[in-house]
Amino acid sequence: MLSERAQHLLTTLVERYIADGQPVGSKTLSQASGLVVSPATIRNVMAELEDLGFIASPHTSAGRIPTARGYRFFVDSLMVMQSLDRLERSATPDVGGLPKGNAQRSIAAASQLVSQLTHFAGVVMLPKRQEAILTHIEFLQLGDNRVLLILVTADGDVQNRILTTQTAYTPVQLTEAANFLNAHCAGKTFGHLRNVVEAEVHALKGELVTLINAAAQDVMSTPGNEAVLISGERNLLDSDDLASNMGRLRQLFELFDRKTALLQLLDVGNRADGVQIYIGGESGLEPLGDCSVITAPYRTNGEIVGTLGVIGPTRMAYERVIPIVNVTAKLLSSALSQ
Repeated sequence: MLSERAQHLLTTLVERYIADGQPVGSKTLSQASGLVVSPATIRNVMAELEDLGFIASPHTSAGRIPTARGYRFFVDSLMVMQSLDRLERSATPDVGGLPKGNAQRSIAAASQLVSQLTHFAGVVMLPKRQEAILTHIEFLQLGDNRVLLILVTADGDVQNRILTTQTAYTPVQLTEAANFLNAHCAGKTFGHLRNVVEAEVHALKGELVTLINAAAQDVMSTPGNEAVLISGERNLLDSDDLASNMGRLRQLFELFDRKTALLQLLDVGNRADGVQIYIGGESGLEPLGDCSVITAPYRTNGEIVGTLGVIGPTRMAYERVIPIVNVTAKLLSSALSQ
């Protein structure tokens, strides 16, 4: 356990380095901390913190900078979270936060907003089809053996499928099939659709079973739009911490292009309840070794459907960025739940 004095000095060092970007020396730390202690005491505490792996000394300076482990201890144990100030609140859209009625517009706006407020790269994992919530299902006759399947989700997305059937269904039969699915599947996710159908299909007349099964099979076999939307990547070029290492920066932008590994990381946040913070190597992704990723899940009608976050240098104002990510995820949840 760190002493109260060591915790105070570590907090001061981290906050000073985040603000200035310069290694913090003993004299500066003594003045900034407000503690009345000898220079020798300051040096002893810094040596202790360095032995614990919380700070390190760049070879070009006698000062110290936080390590990833130091940032982690600061975030978990020492940081005082900030509330969004008036400037940040005024930058958010009006009541309700984000455009409503169109999921893609809402998600794009959220990605841009979190990037704008943090000056980092905003990332949003789009909802998985399995987790999208159905609100309405309808069948329309197109021809003797063709039926249009219309699916409406809770976020306002409308999807159409054309089913080729062996039977020519009447409008009355199509209405009956739609009523059955709406009664048993509305409010359920796509992932629950097949289980619901299998459990309840015995209540249908024989000629409709084939149509219902065909609809369920089509929905579940169609690839979802799992992807990552990224905004403000160029903000990272303005970060001295990242721009000084062009090789690592190139790897980072290649990660943005491929997205697969990034999607896997965001998917972890999609299964968590609350803000997730990955500092440096904690992400398990080499291109993010000098970065921190902060994510929060967003919901549709109470169900977690995706993850929103930012990617920036490890030297970031965590006490400010974390609330921004959290609030933006809540704004997006509100927009998608209307």
